[in-house]
Amino acid sequence: MPGPNRQVKQRLSELESHLKNENQLLVDVVKSFRSLDRVAYRLGLLKTDQSFAFHVPWWPMISILGTFSAGKSSFINRYIGAKLQESGTQAVDDKFTVMCYSKDKESRSLPGIALDADPRFPFYKMREELDKVSLSEGARIDSYLQLKTCPSEQLKGQILIDSPGFDADAQRTATLRITDHIMNMSDLVLVLFDARRPEPGAMRDTLQHLVGETVSRSDANKFLYILNQIDTTASEDNLEEVVGAWQRAIAEKGLTAGKFYTIFNPDQARPIEDDKVRERLEAKSNADMADIYARVSQVKVERFYRIIANLERTAHQIADELVPGLIALKKKWRRGVAWRSAVFLLPLIGGLAAAGVYGHLHSTPWWNWAISSWQTGMIVGVPIVMVLIWIYAQIKKSASAKISKTIPVTASDLGAERREGMIHAFKRNTGFWNSVFRTSPVGWGWRSKKALRLALSNADRYVQELNNTYTDPSGKQASPVATKEKADKTAETEKTTDEIADTVKPAEETKII
Repeated sequence: MPGPNRQVKQRLSELESHLKNENQLLVDVVKSFRSLDRVAYRLGLLKTDQSFAFHVPWWPMISILGTFSAGKSSFINRYIGAKLQESGTQAVDDKFTVMCYSKDKESRSLPGIALDADPRFPFYKMREELDKVSLSEGARIDSYLQLKTCPSEQLKGQILIDSPGFDADAQRTATLRITDHIMNMSDLVLVLFDARRPEPGAMRDTLQHLVGETVSRSDANKFLYILNQIDTTASEDNLEEVVGAWQRAIAEKGLTAGKFYTIFNPDQARPIEDDKVRERLEAKSNADMADIYARVSQVKVERFYRIIANLERTAHQIADELVPGLIALKKKWRRGVAWRSAVFLLPLIGGLAAAGVYGHLHSTPWWNWAISSWQTGMIVGVPIVMVLIWIYAQIKKSASAKISKTIPVTASDLGAERREGMIHAFKRNTGFWNSVFRTSPVGWGWRSKKALRLALSNADRYVQELNNTYTDPSGKQASPVATKEKADKTAETEKTTDEIADTVKPAEETKII
C-alpha cells in the first residue's frame, strides 16, 4: 500500500512536536489527518509527498488585502506597535509578506524559500503552485514571498500576511493564485479600501476579486471590509456620502449584509481644523478599531474550531464528493472502453475468427497445420494475442486520457488541488492491470470507510472538548477567578495546618520523653 515518504513523515512528526507544547488536542487532530492521508493514499487522491495536514495553517492567520495606498502597511504597523512595513502613497512593497513573532530584538527579513520549505506556514510548497502558472515562476519565489520577524507581543501565537496592492488593471496570474490561496487559508481577512478614491466605479476588477468572488463562500463571515483614511473627508465633511458610494459599489457585487468599517490613523492624519468634525471622525474610527481588534482577538479561539472543521470537511469531501465522483468517472470510462473496443477490437477479432473458419472449411493447410501442431499454434497464436492485448491497453489508456481532461474543479475551496488528486486517483484506477468490470475504486473498502467514520467521530469529540473549555451550559464549572480563590484558600489552609503541626509536635515529643 502506498504511504507518505520519509520527508512527509519527518515534517508531520516535527509539527506534532511543536503543537505538543501548545495544546495536546491539536496533536490528536494531526493524528486524525494522518488517518485521512492513509485513506487518500490507498485511493490515489494524494501522492506520497503530500498530506492533508499541509493544507491547514496551524497558527492563527490574519491576512490584509486591499488596493494600492489603502493604508495596509500603516494599519499593520499601528496594530503591532512597530514600524515593520514601509508605508507611503505609492506602492512600496510588491511581495506577500508573512510576519511572525521572534525573541530577537532586531527585526529580520528572510527570503521566500523560508516559507516554501516549512509546513507550519501557509505557503508550504508554493513553488510548485507557481510552476503550474509557468514552468519558470517557481524559481522566482523570492520575488513573490518574504518572511519578516518582529519581537512585537501582538504577533505572539499568530501570523499576519500583508499583500501587494490591487488596482483596476488585470493582475498577474501568479499573484491572483497566491491571493486566493491565502484567502482560503486565513482565519480572518481584512480588506482595506482607500477613502481618498471616492469613485469606486473605476475599480470594478478589484471589487470583483476582493468582494464579488468572496460573498458566496461558506466562510464569507471571516471577511471584514474597511474603508481607511476617512480623515480625508473632513474638509468637505462628507463622510456619509463617501461611505454610501462604497456601500453601493460593493452591494453591486453581491455584498448586502455585514458591517462596513471606517477608520483612520491619527498619527498620519492630516490636520482637522473643525473640532466637532475631528471628534466625530475620531469617535467613529476608535469604535470601529475596537470592533476590529476584538474580532482579531477571537481568531486564536476560532482557529481551533477552524482546524477541526477542516478535518471534518476533508472527511466528508472524500466520502461524499471524491469517491462518488471517482465511481462516476470509472463508469464513464467503462463505457468509453466498451465503445472503442466495439469499433476497433471486435472487428479485428471477428476478422481473425472468420479467417479461421474459412481456412477450416476449405482445408487451408496453414490453419489445419497450426491447429494440429501445438508448437506452431504457439508461434502463430501468441503474437496475435499480444497484439490484441496491446490494442486493448491503448484503448483503455485513450479513454482514460480523454476523460481526465473533462474532470471539473470541485466545489470545495481547494478545488484545484482536489482536481489534481482526482486525476491521479482516476489514472490509478484505469491502469493496465485494472479491470473494467470493477465498479468500486481501488482502495475503497471497509478499512477506508471505517477510517472516515472514525475521523468524523473524532471531530465531534474534539469540538466537545473545546466546548468544555470555553463554555459551561450547566453552570457547574468554577470560574477561573473562583478556582484561583479556592486554590489560594487551600494553600492557606495547608500552611496553617503545617504551622499547627509544627507547634504540636514538640509538645507530643516532650510528653513521650
